[in-house]
Amino acid sequence: MKTISLEEVAKHTSKKDVWVIIHGKVYDLTAFLPEHPGGQKIIMKYAGRDATKAFDPIHPPDIIDRFLSPEVCLGEVDAASLASAPKVETEQEKQLRIAHENKPRLDEMYNAFDFESVAKNVLPPDAWAYYSSGSDDEVTMRENHNAFHRIWLRPRVMVDVAKIDMNTSMLGTKTAIPLYITATALGKLGHPDGEKVLTRAAAKRDVIQMIPTLASCSFDEIVATRADNQTQWLQLYVNSDRRREKDMRQKYSQEAPDEMDNDDSFQRDEGAARAISAFIDPSLNWKDVAWFKSITKMPIIIKGIQTAEDAVLAWKYGCAGVVLSNHGGRQLDFAPSAVEILPEVIDALKREGCDPKKDFDVYIDGGIRRGSDIFKAVALGAKGVGIGRPFLFAMSGYGDKGVERLIQLYQDELEMCMRLMGAKTIEDITPDMVDIRNLKDHFVANPTDYLAKHAYEKMHPRGNLSKL
Repeated sequence: MKTISLEEVAKHTSKKDVWVIIHGKVYDLTAFLPEHPGGQKIIMKYAGRDATKAFDPIHPPDIIDRFLSPEVCLGEVDAASLASAPKVETEQEKQLRIAHENKPRLDEMYNAFDFESVAKNVLPPDAWAYYSSGSDDEVTMRENHNAFHRIWLRPRVMVDVAKIDMNTSMLGTKTAIPLYITATALGKLGHPDGEKVLTRAAAKRDVIQMIPTLASCSFDEIVATRADNQTQWLQLYVNSDRRREKDMRQKYSQEAPDEMDNDDSFQRDEGAARAISAFIDPSLNWKDVAWFKSITKMPIIIKGIQTAEDAVLAWKYGCAGVVLSNHGGRQLDFAPSAVEILPEVIDALKREGCDPKKDFDVYIDGGIRRGSDIFKAVALGAKGVGIGRPFLFAMSGYGDKGVERLIQLYQDELEMCMRLMGAKTIEDITPDMVDIRNLKDHFVANPTDYLAKHAYEKMHPRGNLSKL
């Protein structure tokens, strides 16, 4: 391969002639510039320079080979010259380095909110904005957690709870706790190993990981990282080109474009989400379930159910279950929290002759921050719960060990909750153990949740100081 000097690359910095360096190779992106899903500005920012550091957090490593013709690769730069090129620590990089150096010890992390507060300090502003944001006024995002405060517990006493067993089974896989790491996009924004961190931690703690469509790592990387006999689920956003879905049965990786560049300062809006999800087929409907069932023997779960009526339809169309989810409050603001609609979903399925304990799995995600939240969801009929943002925050601050510790904290909290509630096993957790009379009342007074209140960073109108 032809060797190109850094000086030669530096000459090509205009929109009519733009070269960048990615992983030591030189690419002519002039023709691709107008087509880049993340816009032209981010490419032009690194025109004539090494863009690897900005490229890696957003893109799977094989994306160039899959989406660009070989001709755009002009050659490679001399590795020694690239390594010896002066690297100046920016003020932001300095602040983040100091934040990492001064963060609390891992053993001082006592709950999910502790990890969130650390992540706010150690993440770059663009990564924090993407991970922490919701749609519009973020009412649904906050309601996801607040809804659990309207469910009260009814402890049973004088029960032998010397031994607590939290083991359960989800879609036929035995797991240590009714919890799975749900799919979240762009893991490398928080850690260089991205989703592979979550894979390794899930294996260590014997929980299931859901692989995201919009991962920073490729599907092959994530699967290659898993331990023997480790179960992973795949979140599939359906591509408008259905021919690609059949290929994804065997191998799946989807572009996570470098969308985070509408401005030098990040807006907490839906620009990122729109850019990375532009390929999703808006015509997807219930009739398509039959086609998916015809090309795979794997169980199909519909994620994003937000009404009892749609949960019943998923059962009637032959799905193995549903995930009640408003996607972390990132899509439709004022959509209900999953735990709020869980009781009516279970009731509706039973009226149709479906037994959610045997015939159909119901999962929920959104707002689960305590082991007692898991208990409440299981009591109301959930087979298990998905947790997303807290694991991103734990990963961003402490890597593998942070995710492992957070899983352990959830286990410890659930074990204590079960012991104090008089439930020895997951099967012993029943609906009569919770009081949901206030669940639908969004105006009932709750004790202030100071941990959530101080971890959450308020949005501000543009006339005030930017959140970033």
